[in-house]
Amino acid sequence: MSTRIAFLKGHGTENDFVIVPDPENALDLSPAAVAALCDRRAGIGADGLLHVVRSEAHPEGRAMADEAEWFMDYRNGDGSIAEMCGNGVRVFARYLQRAGHVAEGDLAVATRGGVKAVHIAKDGDVTVGMGKALLPEGDVTVSVGERSWPARNVNMGNPHAVAFVDDLAHAGDLLAPPPVSPASAYPDGVNVEFVVDRGPRHVALRVHERGAGETRSCGTGACAVAVATARRDGVDPSVTGTPATYTVDVPGGTLVITERPDGGIEMTGPAVIVAEGEIEAEWLENALR
Repeated sequence: MSTRIAFLKGHGTENDFVIVPDPENALDLSPAAVAALCDRRAGIGADGLLHVVRSEAHPEGRAMADEAEWFMDYRNGDGSIAEMCGNGVRVFARYLQRAGHVAEGDLAVATRGGVKAVHIAKDGDVTVGMGKALLPEGDVTVSVGERSWPARNVNMGNPHAVAFVDDLAHAGDLLAPPPVSPASAYPDGVNVEFVVDRGPRHVALRVHERGAGETRSCGTGACAVAVATARRDGVDPSVTGTPATYTVDVPGGTLVITERPDGGIEMTGPAVIVAEGEIEAEWLENALR
């Protein structure tokens, strides 16, 4: 390990990330190392970590190298691996722009959830093609204390349970994962969104992210919420032939989600780099003892 390791800190609607550039995949970022870096008191602090690797240098990205030069090796704040992170893709793209690897306009980013089409706009917002939502069959229930709600099962490359509530306070403190039943619906855990209406095609959410706890924003969660809300409202672009756009307020800001008639979902929002520096390798080694 080198004496120092370069890093940056960024966020998308306050869903924050440690960014570790490592084009040739030379760093051994173990789950324990990621968790230490994301620790908000003893480390840098973040909801997750964006490991920036060239696709051809990463075993999980190599098959996508012809489509996307860069692979987003995303890790949750507890060190576990996640399939996708919508806010993370926007911040990942912003880093690539800042580093001079890409310019404004279109690019492709490889993720464990597939290759994502990204557009960096002149106004600073970043749009990500999030793919299509899957809506698995079967009843799902979310509980907090003595309250429980039916939830919509939505998969955006990662699993979500979307519950519509009267008050976001009903979600409780979200320190622990809200119970979801049946457990067999989500064998690898689930992201849980609590949703209230704000106006026509306008909702707000709180979210407990699998492996991270409550976060200020969740991009895939906002997409899942938009789709679940559209279906609740009787809106299905594949039937109407007209795109459906929902504004989704998250604790850290606002995202705009559009579902197209072909099922493709686009998410637009800000992405900000706030700092850069170097990690002391000695600190990291001591943190892992």
